[in-house]
Amino acid sequence: MESQAGDYNPAFRNLHGSSGEMKLRRRKSRQYVSAQEKRSPRRGLLGENTYLVLFTIALRILNCFLVQTSFVPDEYWQSLEVAHRMVFSYGYLTWEWTERLRGYTYPLIFASIYKVLHLLGKDSVQFLIWIPRLGQALLSAVADIRLYSLVKQLENQEVARWVFLCQLCSWFTWYCCTRTLTNTMETSLTALALFYYPLEGSRSVNSVKYSLLVALACVVRPTALIPWVPLLFRHFYQEQRKLHLTLHHFLPVGFIIFSLSLIIDRIFFGQWTLVQLNFLKFNVLQNLGTFYGSHPWHWYLSQGFPVVLGTHLPFFIHGCFLAPRRLHILLLTVLWTLLVYSMLGHKEFRFIYPVLPFCMVFCGYSLAHLKTWRKAALSFLLLSNVPLAFYTGLVHQRGTLDVMNHIQKVCPRGPDPASASVFIMMPCHSTPYYSHVHCPLSMRFLQCPPDLTGKTQYLDEADMFYLNPLRWLQQEFHSNASLPTHLVTFNVLEKEINTFLTSGNYERAATFFHTHWPERRTGSHIHVYERRLPGRVNTGGN
Repeated sequence: MESQAGDYNPAFRNLHGSSGEMKLRRRKSRQYVSAQEKRSPRRGLLGENTYLVLFTIALRILNCFLVQTSFVPDEYWQSLEVAHRMVFSYGYLTWEWTERLRGYTYPLIFASIYKVLHLLGKDSVQFLIWIPRLGQALLSAVADIRLYSLVKQLENQEVARWVFLCQLCSWFTWYCCTRTLTNTMETSLTALALFYYPLEGSRSVNSVKYSLLVALACVVRPTALIPWVPLLFRHFYQEQRKLHLTLHHFLPVGFIIFSLSLIIDRIFFGQWTLVQLNFLKFNVLQNLGTFYGSHPWHWYLSQGFPVVLGTHLPFFIHGCFLAPRRLHILLLTVLWTLLVYSMLGHKEFRFIYPVLPFCMVFCGYSLAHLKTWRKAALSFLLLSNVPLAFYTGLVHQRGTLDVMNHIQKVCPRGPDPASASVFIMMPCHSTPYYSHVHCPLSMRFLQCPPDLTGKTQYLDEADMFYLNPLRWLQQEFHSNASLPTHLVTFNVLEKEINTFLTSGNYERAATFFHTHWPERRTGSHIHVYERRLPGRVNTGGN
């Protein structure tokens, strides 16, 4: 009876009576859309406006060349240095490789680039430095475009433009997205995978593609799985054909990718090794990463997340209240990632970089709804992010790269290849190594492997040095014959080791600015000292 009564509701009669009109409107709408598509610029590259794609690529290439500073040692020592040793058979592998905590799949990408350059006779040191970074810049540009395309599918072009703008003007994205860091590759692959993830409203869903990209990200860095835990559970929960999804998508893709990773590591390690398990065991289960520093549990909430988001933070919070419910899974992913990483003792800004594109979605929603204050908000974002991006990319911590350009001039070019030697007396892994010199120059640095034997009072070589630098040097170099020709050190050590410098006939050959924010063992400038001997020609270049 109730349903019959409903049929006579005026609203229902009006709906039935206007069905022909609605069909006509749909046809007109389709004709309007097709006409708009004809008038719009041709879509070709990545299914988007060609000019937009070319602009993004050009911006990220410019981004690459405007980042001339160092961030963390891993951007060299876990990628380029390994690749250099793989191709040119000389270099240095850190303790992670002897303990088999890292896999060769990621460095193999750069080793392939190096090998091609070597075969073409174009393996100059500048090409070895910049071409891998340009490759990462291009991948980051593709990830930016995919984020824009996804939001356009989920909402509309206006919201997508604001999300895209937030992504491009983020200072931390600018600072990181062209570096050869596993975290940068992880972030790019995560953004690309999200494009194919089955979010409500997405028209680019492909379970095989997104699971393939997630698997690759986990091979590059096993902790890449952390942001995907809630997303994978959601997909599995909502999928009606769970067995088909598991047997035909997840398991085959995972088996192929991890088998490939296993084979690559078998070739280069010389034995079967599951590096992903070793990595998780060391960093998560045993939590030995705290050897390199630890922070309180709230660090990501009180410092890490606000710094990474920067002035986007208020717009992110505002956007969280505006975004539709179907995107709450992205917010849950951000919160879950912060929670998991907060439980680990060793914390770094770059660890939460992969969820930054997720945050940009909410920032874009905020700007799209700020009708009156939109111009002011945009000006605020640009004025607060652009100077910071340029400062961190061109000024802060640039000395460790500039000094390696100087060390290139020390490379032996005569008949005596062992005539020069360099000792880097700085916190371990402060500088890149052979990937930024590209010659078999005798070099040494202070090492700092963690203690894996359980000693309570363990001091690595760098710690022993900084306890008493002068005494350590006098004991280490007890004869003049063993003295290196060049010393590289931060200016904070100059007074402490002045006696050693004088007795060894060292003179300052070059000085490089490093940072306005010196701390403890890291100084504001880097000094290069060269040993002067009677009749010896200056090889310092300056």
